[in-house]
Amino acid sequence: MKQYTRVYAPVDLDAVTFNMESMKRKLSPGTGIMGVVKADGYGHGSVPVARTIDPFVESYGVATIEEALILRRHGFKKPILILGVTHPGCYEELLKHEIRPSIFTMEQASALSEAACKTGVRAKIHLALDTGMGRIGMSADRTGADLAVRISSLPGIETEGLFTHFAKADEVDKTAALIQLERYLDFVKLLSGRGIEIPIKHCSNSAGMIDLPTADLSMVRAGISIYGLYPSDEVNKVQMPLKPAMGLKSFVTYVKAMQPGQQISYGGTFTADRPISVATIPVGYGDGYPRSLSNKGAVLICGRRAAILGRVCMDQFMVDVTEIPEVCTGTEVTLIGRDHGQEITVEELSELSGRFNYEFICDIGKRVPRVYIRRGRVIGSKDYFGDMYEDFRPDS
Repeated sequence: MKQYTRVYAPVDLDAVTFNMESMKRKLSPGTGIMGVVKADGYGHGSVPVARTIDPFVESYGVATIEEALILRRHGFKKPILILGVTHPGCYEELLKHEIRPSIFTMEQASALSEAACKTGVRAKIHLALDTGMGRIGMSADRTGADLAVRISSLPGIETEGLFTHFAKADEVDKTAALIQLERYLDFVKLLSGRGIEIPIKHCSNSAGMIDLPTADLSMVRAGISIYGLYPSDEVNKVQMPLKPAMGLKSFVTYVKAMQPGQQISYGGTFTADRPISVATIPVGYGDGYPRSLSNKGAVLICGRRAAILGRVCMDQFMVDVTEIPEVCTGTEVTLIGRDHGQEITVEELSELSGRFNYEFICDIGKRVPRVYIRRGRVIGSKDYFGDMYEDFRPDS
């Protein structure tokens, strides 16, 4: 395997397994798990994560048909649900690969029915229900129930699932989430009264899994919890212990002495007030490391914290290593993760940078290779340095 010398993100697949086992223990008997691996597995790599969680899940959740096709191309056979909207022009491709779309309008359903009849493939769908998120979904009332009946009666359509999404399950006050759950269950009753029984019912996201066992139903959607992060600081973390899977490592490229009065980085926002030793780290906001950590964040070097000095650049930033005299070119740097008993977490950096932990990990860029570790051993890696462009010719 290639040795990365600038930056890489180690992904601990044993932590992913630990998190899945923790979730399984927490769930009600008979409740299945949909593993959500959208956004390239929340930045971790959808394929290695999906392979790791495969023994624990009944299906996968993605945001786009392209994400679903990546899984199919890598041999995943289990059901895949597209949680967002799929363009009708993609319906035949979707049917060819037995991918489930989210449906909530008659226009969508009619176009899918037409594609199903044309191709001779039965379309399995999940109805999206808006119980309070205000994003996508049919209305959770009689009008919505009548629409669900019409959709389910279309030729070539099989209504396999019904789902909604909690907007506030990660808050201490569960009132809003419980109202959404009640609306969902009332809608199920409306459908039952119209002769529609849907086998797969799913409401809970990671926050719901932790704090709302009454919402387990037949399936839950595990998202951020797969990756060892909590949806907020307000959920009961004791209920479901998790281990962060992703780290971020780099190496010192230069160490220099600076004198009082000398400034560092763009805008000169840091001025030395004493003799200091400064190390340059070859990572920046071009890698998804936020510029808003300028003069705020820190890294770990040799198990000690080194504060960021000045502004984070696109490709580099500087840290204070005055108290770490052993630092030299090539010394390893921990931007996220543990080093000699010390730790820098995604949550810490998210709070400092004004971000959200989901956002932080999803935004670690494609210049950063992912290195996969199991039982303390590197088992594979993924980098994006061989990207190919289509339709660009020298004479174009």
